[in-house]
Amino acid sequence: MTLRSYDAVFAATKAALMAHGAADWQAAEVAKATAHSELHGNVICGLQYVESYCTQLASGRVDGRVKPRISRPRPGAVLADAACGFAQPAFAAGVEDAIKAAKENGIAMFAVAQSHTCTSLGYFTEIIARHGLMAMGFTNASPVVAAPGGKARVIGTNPMALSVPDGQGGLAMHFDFSTSAVALGKITMAKYAGQPIPLGWAVDEHGAPTTDPEAALRGSLCSAGGYKGWGLGILVELMAAAMTGSVNSLDVSGLKLPDGPPHRLGQMYLIIDTTSFTDGFADRFARLADAIAADEGARLPGQSRKQMDAADVDDTLWDKIIDLGAQ
Repeated sequence: MTLRSYDAVFAATKAALMAHGAADWQAAEVAKATAHSELHGNVICGLQYVESYCTQLASGRVDGRVKPRISRPRPGAVLADAACGFAQPAFAAGVEDAIKAAKENGIAMFAVAQSHTCTSLGYFTEIIARHGLMAMGFTNASPVVAAPGGKARVIGTNPMALSVPDGQGGLAMHFDFSTSAVALGKITMAKYAGQPIPLGWAVDEHGAPTTDPEAALRGSLCSAGGYKGWGLGILVELMAAAMTGSVNSLDVSGLKLPDGPPHRLGQMYLIIDTTSFTDGFADRFARLADAIAADEGARLPGQSRKQMDAADVDDTLWDKIIDLGAQ
């Protein structure tokens, strides 16, 4: 393991993507998100994804050169059509219009449609919150989650994220979590480490609870909190797929498969001006935050989260990224 700076992760990722067909601007936007994830300890959405990005660029599963199409079908609605390209450049192309729409209307919907997986959803809500607006995000993924009591994969891990501004260009609160009991990558990591998984994470192919990661990968993930998480997962599916005109989780093959149809996933962001009805938002939030802080051992979501100066990266993984950039 070796410490790698944000700039080093960004440069290595961008070089790898461009070596496999991505254009400069598009590669840079994906590299920003990758470095952000890696430097926040979110390794599942960081450098571990770069090889699949490269293989899918080479196979044509994702278009690394397409220009997103931005439209504003209603005063409070902005659409960024990724056109089977990466989600990150599509977001970047439309977010300024979406922020403007939210400030004009008090609230705006910002949809990214027909995109490659966005990986870390909270990366995007954080960008919006740093402009002084509260942001909720939703995205779907390939089907890995079964309904409570069932065994068929119906929806993805379907994460949702929330970023609350602190009024000073930072975050007062932040969370980004899957509506499944766990991210699929954690089960994959447990398999490679030869470790069992906790009960409640997954069921096997027959619908029986399991602690065996291999059986879990053949079966389905469970929703977080049973029926409550299942309901949230369905909400995310509707927001990300039905509202944006993107595909259902059922119609997306494995996100890291080297070839096959483009992902065509969707993301939806609700952007909210917290001053629309009252100037008291910050006071009410502070009242809540102070009560939590007074309870020893309790904390707000994301309170301990911060960007590190450097990420500890596995040397084999790093060598692989460098090699991808040299091809």
